[in-house]
Amino acid sequence: MDQLAALLDGPRARGAFLLRSLLTPPWSLRIEDEAPLTLAAMVRGDAWVVPDAGEPVRLAPGDVAILRGPDPYTVADHPATGPQVVIHPGQRCSTLEGEPLHQAMDLGVRTWGNDPGGGTVLITGTYQFEGEVSRRLLDALPPLLVRSGDPVIPLLGAEIVKDEPGQEAVLDRLLDLLLITVLRSWFATGEAPARYRALGDPVVGRAMRMLQNNPAHRWTVGALAAEVGVSRAALARRFTELVGEPPMAYLTEWRLALAADLLRTPDATVGSVARKVGYGSPFALSAAFKRVHGVSPQRYRAGAAS
Repeated sequence: MDQLAALLDGPRARGAFLLRSLLTPPWSLRIEDEAPLTLAAMVRGDAWVVPDAGEPVRLAPGDVAILRGPDPYTVADHPATGPQVVIHPGQRCSTLEGEPLHQAMDLGVRTWGNDPGGGTVLITGTYQFEGEVSRRLLDALPPLLVRSGDPVIPLLGAEIVKDEPGQEAVLDRLLDLLLITVLRSWFATGEAPARYRALGDPVVGRAMRMLQNNPAHRWTVGALAAEVGVSRAALARRFTELVGEPPMAYLTEWRLALAADLLRTPDATVGSVARKVGYGSPFALSAAFKRVHGVSPQRYRAGAAS
């Protein structure tokens, strides 16, 4: 699995929050839910995303905004429209004065808004817990990213209003598909961080794939340089220039990121994960993991399972 595939393989929505909003101007929603990752897809009409720090960005039909939390922001019919509704953690909605609005704005199955015939149709999906989306993905993303979401948006729009057996699982997978579709398009533009663009370099890209595909190998810079056919010094210099860190630092980060993902899988043990990612013992993995993540692998796993 290459680095991009591993990055996109991370998201796994589980009972994700999904809502269709039907709105007539003027409308403005202040989002303070602290979700780690949110997708806002325009089905019909347009809207503006107004970050607290940054310029407003317009969403046209077919656009998807990906917003990396937990910072608050506003979504409105126009940047000048003041907030009327506040979305709190747990998707609780209220007026600016704190009065609850959920029942007053409920328009049916996963549908909400200020007008059942509203000309603006917006679908919002959030990943509720950081464990559902890879930390590598969150670190790679800008605070706000807008790309086209066709052809997934029409399918999601048709499914979100259904109330059938297994519907929650269907919607979770569609949310994942929409996220992956948008991110794959973004990575293709070359706007992604340098380390992902480095995969296209004939020397560094090959070295990165060797480290990614066989993290358990006892790699050294010399051994890696011999495999890609350049000198040790040339590889170290070019790798650092394109990726932003030396090969062995990158390998350590990759191993610990994989370990974090593997620790979420059922029946994984610290010992089995250590072997898979290239650490000689559970103790060695635990020491490195705690240094980077701030907690032991056991505590990290317990937190991801809760």
